[in-house]
Amino acid sequence: MRSFEMLFIVINILLVGWILFAKNKSQRGLLIGFGVSAIIMLMHGVIEGMRWQMIPAYAMTAVPLLIFAVRSMSKLGEPVERTAKKMPRAKLVTVTALAVIYSSVAVALPLILPIFTFEKPTGPYKIGTVTYDWMDDRREETLTPDPGDKRELMIQIWYPADSKAKGKTDSYISNPDVFAEGYSQVLNLPKFLFTTFGYVQTNAIKNAEISNREPAYPVLLFSHGFSGHKNQNTFQIEQLVSHGYIVVGIDHTYSSTASVFSNGRVANYVPQDTSSIAYLDKANEGWVADAKFVLDQVEKLAGNDPDRRFTGRMDMNNVGMFGHSFGGATSAQMLMTDSRVKAAINMDGVLYGKLRVPEEGLKKPFMMMSADDTIRDATSTDDKAFAKFIEETLPRYKHVAVGGNYWMKINEMKHMGFSDLYLFSPLYEKMEGVDIRKAHRLINDYSQDFFDHYLKQQPFKRLEQNIGEHPAFTLEKG
Repeated sequence: MRSFEMLFIVINILLVGWILFAKNKSQRGLLIGFGVSAIIMLMHGVIEGMRWQMIPAYAMTAVPLLIFAVRSMSKLGEPVERTAKKMPRAKLVTVTALAVIYSSVAVALPLILPIFTFEKPTGPYKIGTVTYDWMDDRREETLTPDPGDKRELMIQIWYPADSKAKGKTDSYISNPDVFAEGYSQVLNLPKFLFTTFGYVQTNAIKNAEISNREPAYPVLLFSHGFSGHKNQNTFQIEQLVSHGYIVVGIDHTYSSTASVFSNGRVANYVPQDTSSIAYLDKANEGWVADAKFVLDQVEKLAGNDPDRRFTGRMDMNNVGMFGHSFGGATSAQMLMTDSRVKAAINMDGVLYGKLRVPEEGLKKPFMMMSADDTIRDATSTDDKAFAKFIEETLPRYKHVAVGGNYWMKINEMKHMGFSDLYLFSPLYEKMEGVDIRKAHRLINDYSQDFFDHYLKQQPFKRLEQNIGEHPAFTLEKG
């Protein structure tokens, strides 16, 4: 709950309590109570923005004004304490109970659907961000009926910003209405539930000056999961950038929640056959082509950025990639097929794609992160179709850690815990049994340690020191 929201609700609950139980409630006191509540509501609206989850609290502001108006209309000339009759006990109990229920709703709604915040990154750098709209003229768009369509991608780049950089932090979602509709379609839930995303702010400053602390920074590509989006892992991206990485997030058009292009055109998610392993293996080739194209464009920026921000500032000799779910599979395929990618992390992605991990291992630095729920044994489910799916895909993991690579299996973890999604509501955490902030810190600590070693040549601080079983995870090294 945001600061003014909290203050506003506390003031209004105290105001209702005063109205119910105070013996002397003068007309002047009612006006003062209304005025204080209205001023705080106005400040909340201007500074934080009003939202529907606060409607019960907003309505409480009108209570003292309504009582004032009723009294004025009845033309009671005597002091309130001399004319007011004591409320019958049964009526007082009923009114009090209703007030408690109403106040509970007023508190619960903004808590269940909060305007969540991202933890402050721990690194020494501030964060800048910029977006690009890139068209791949060499590739046809296969997910639209028009044969003339070319593959177009929205890209967001986060980078270490100058310590003196100032400006308003960037919104998490740039087009709230579009993404609320997108989330609604993808998750099959009412659109109004997702309007809170429009109020969430990040720690990144749009178009900030790049930091001169280092001559150049390693580059990481990020690929989201099916129906995700390029900034769905802001919790992780900002942490990495704050420690000296440039992160390039890719929206895989028509497979993302939504893509909003520079001319305002919207490309919504197109349902695909995500139950077919053969289809997903083939579809992954398109995602790999997206990543290769984006890396080509990044190389051009590094060589000659028209805005002169990234020219010479991207360390293209130290490029890594990480992704969630289908994007994790894309990261593994990129590691195997693109020599520019030196190290990769797959976060809970089934190993879809053209290539399989060979028996001798990848021979390049790789780390697999899995939720214990994802890699459970096929015999643990009564769903025959899902059991068959596990039996067919689980063997693909067999050699992921061979050759000195890593496989981290996180306990009490679910698939979507590797993204920002569970921050949306504490109900998600309760239903899924995931301590999401704790899980995010674990992911951040080990993904940073992995990239710091292989792209910055720094000694390990965690990975090598924690091989084996632990309360929160098991870490295997091949």
